[in-house]
Amino acid sequence: MAGVSPIAEILDRQGVLILDGGLATELESQGYKLNHKLWSAQIMRTNPYAIKNVHLSYLKAGADCIISASYQASIQGCLDVGMKKWEARKLLESTVQIACEARLAYLNTVDGSSRSPLVAASIGPYGAYLTNGAEYTGDYGISKNDLHAFHAERWEILSETSADLMACETIPSFEEAEVLLELIKVSDQPAYVSFSCKDGKHINDGTPISECAELLKDCAQVVAIGVNCTAPELLPELIREIKAKAPLKPVVVYPNSGAFYDALGKTWSHSDDQDLALQAADWLSSGALLIGGCCRTSPQDIRGIRKALLD
Repeated sequence: MAGVSPIAEILDRQGVLILDGGLATELESQGYKLNHKLWSAQIMRTNPYAIKNVHLSYLKAGADCIISASYQASIQGCLDVGMKKWEARKLLESTVQIACEARLAYLNTVDGSSRSPLVAASIGPYGAYLTNGAEYTGDYGISKNDLHAFHAERWEILSETSADLMACETIPSFEEAEVLLELIKVSDQPAYVSFSCKDGKHINDGTPISECAELLKDCAQVVAIGVNCTAPELLPELIREIKAKAPLKPVVVYPNSGAFYDALGKTWSHSDDQDLALQAADWLSSGALLIGGCCRTSPQDIRGIRKALLD
């Protein structure tokens, strides 16, 4: 139902919602090879229980919400690697199904837990489909109509699953946010929109984050606005910019570990990983209410964040 936030009960009960951490990089740390156009969604095709086990590890670490492995699984991306359209649809549906299976497995192993975790269906940016680092620039080179067509079919499929909400994440482009807002409004599906940012005031295409918050603030189906796949030290300023324009919306943040990603070489620097649990209280005090991790973060990070904020 429009306007009903699936995150409200958790926020009312404990004041903050803990998100999961990195999926693809956690798979890589376990030895899985993700050098494929579909990235972690390829593992859904070949070894879905590896995905389930990562989801389960985050739930056991204290995540109140896990995000499906559909970030890279666009319809066009699936067709590009030789899949039929029905196979692409089945793959997208399975990313939510396996997350729901992980949630059930968690609930079946926890005696008397009051936690009922959420499942969010990931909607990655068009730049993820391009696999050229465009999610860090927003430089797509396509029309707004084509961008809408790219997102619409996947949105329709995922919005009909049993996911509790949609996670529009790593969005680098104001125009893409406009397209996603159109889909959110017509689908009656709760969603959050989270941007990738290049500094403390601007998303990656150069648009002020304050303008993005202004765009989204009046849509009842948008249950949170925020930032992910961004350096952790930028978050306090970004949170304040969002809160200034959209004071009634919860802010969601899940940064990278602090390491630098080379989009062309597709490699991470390993020297700058930070202890996110030490910074999480600052993000909370700045106004963020949904807090987790993105690339190169692990169940250990999520466990540390939960302990820092709720213990």
